[in-house]
Order: sequence, then structure tokens, then C-alpha cells
Amino acid sequence: MLPFKLIYHDGYDLNLGSHVFPSQKYRLIRDRLLTDGFAEPADFLEPRPAADEDLMLVHQRGWVQRLKNGTLDYLELIKLEIPYSQKMVQGFWLAAGGTILAARRALQDGVGFNIGGGFHHAFPGHGEGFCAINDVAVAIRKLQQEKCIERAMVVDVDVHDGNGTAGVFAGDPTVFTLSIHQFHNYPAIKPPSTIDIDLEDGAGDEEYLEKLGAACRRGMSEFRPQLVAYVAGADPYREDQLGGLSLTIDGLKRRDRLVFDLAREHGVPVVVTLAGGYAINVEDTVTIHSNTAKAAAEVLVRK
Repeated sequence: MLPFKLIYHDGYDLNLGSHVFPSQKYRLIRDRLLTDGFAEPADFLEPRPAADEDLMLVHQRGWVQRLKNGTLDYLELIKLEIPYSQKMVQGFWLAAGGTILAARRALQDGVGFNIGGGFHHAFPGHGEGFCAINDVAVAIRKLQQEKCIERAMVVDVDVHDGNGTAGVFAGDPTVFTLSIHQFHNYPAIKPPSTIDIDLEDGAGDEEYLEKLGAACRRGMSEFRPQLVAYVAGADPYREDQLGGLSLTIDGLKRRDRLVFDLAREHGVPVVVTLAGGYAINVEDTVTIHSNTAKAAAEVLVRK
């Protein structure tokens, strides 16, 4: 048995068809972890969809209702960049429920791992960049509402700036946001996070790890979060179709271990979401995400 639970639902697949976002990756990750012998069926928990009221801790009521009822206008659909369907909507509600559940499990087990989520481009009143509901922000607000935590730190390592998350928490002293991303990449407008690490095209393993480590140490030491939300994008990979950094698969696993090690050092539980990953070979994306779970287990077992 694993020292933490893996949160997964077949409904995480957004059913996008031939889209650059391979949302079938969630099922493939689950299957890989089972096939590798890393996990057993008993290691998985199935989430319920988030309640509308939970989503509205972050999102405007009108956005939640239009999304749910299929009444988005043309410009909203264009900005979202994925085809609309009720299965897509169900996937976002489930992802948010999964991240809430994973955050609760993190407080219990030290790590909570959602095989999904990380939709960091969603703003309170609109979605963009394949992201309709900001599940990470929703989970933080839910745990704050329940008085489980007061302070949270977001460590966003997706290749794209976490603009929605930065927008949600702008000016909020209870949430520390860190985004390390390729500067010359989506989105064009990048609202300021607490710490932004803007990487030039082609940055590789060593530069990335050095800058991420310094920023994480600063944030955890000075802010003293009670929960770290780790947005573990696979798209800094050197063969990602939507990225322009040069990290290797080994470098990405070192990245994961770095974050988990620092969180353990500071006694902070970690909730993991997976965010982006668009490798030319989808199996590489599956490997990178699976390695994140393996890195978490390696760090917990060393306790």
C-alpha cells in the first residue's frame, strides 16, 4: 500500500477528440501506475463532483451557471480553446472535487495526489487556455472556509504562467503564489505572482532546479504555509509541443523530489495536481506524471 492516496475518476477525461491536450492521459497514468506495480486498486479514491457552491468560492455565479448550462457565448468558447460538451463540464466539476479531496488527504497523510486538475488559467469570471474551473484555487478556498488551514502556497511549475491563479489571489496575504515558466510563451499577459521566475527559451535542468529551489526555500521559510499546492505540469519537457524549455525526464523527476523534499523539511503537506503535458509522444507525458507520484512516495518513505 502507498503512504498516500491517488485520487482518480474515469470522468476526468474531457473527451476533447483530436486535440493537442490529451485528456485521456489521466486514464493512461492510472493504468501505468498499476501496470508498473507502483499502486494497487486500493490505493485509489474516487472523488465526487464539486458542489456549485464550492466553485463559487472562487468563480462568479454567472460563469458557473453558463458553463454548466451550455450558454457560453462565442468569445467565451474561443477563449477556452476546447470544444464544449457536458462531459467536458463534468470533467471540470470532478477535477475540482478531486483536488478538494486530495487537499484534505494531504493534511492527513502528508501528500494528496490528484491524477488530474491543475487548471491554472481559469479566472473567476472566465476560462482560457483549456481551463474552465480553477480547481487549485477552489480547494484552497474550501479548506480555508472549513478552517482547516489559514495559509497556502502555490508552487506552479507548468511551462505556462499560472495567470488565473495569480489573478484569483492577487492582494491576498493568505496565499503565496510562485510560478516558474517560460517567459516567451502563453499567456501574453501575466498577472504578477508573489514570485515569478521568467525563464528564457531553452532553459535546461540545472538552471531550472537552481532557480526553483531558491524560490521555494524563500517562500516556505518566510511565508510558513500550512499547505503547498504543487501544480506539477509535465510541459517543461524538451519534447513538449506547447513548451520551449529543455528539461529532461530525469530533470523533471529531480524537480518533483526537490519540491517534496523542501516541503518535508518545512513540515508542510502537499496537494498535487498535474496541469499541462503535450509531449509529441503521449507516453512521455504519462512517464513524467507517473514519476511525480513515484517521487512523492520516495520522499515519504524516507521519513
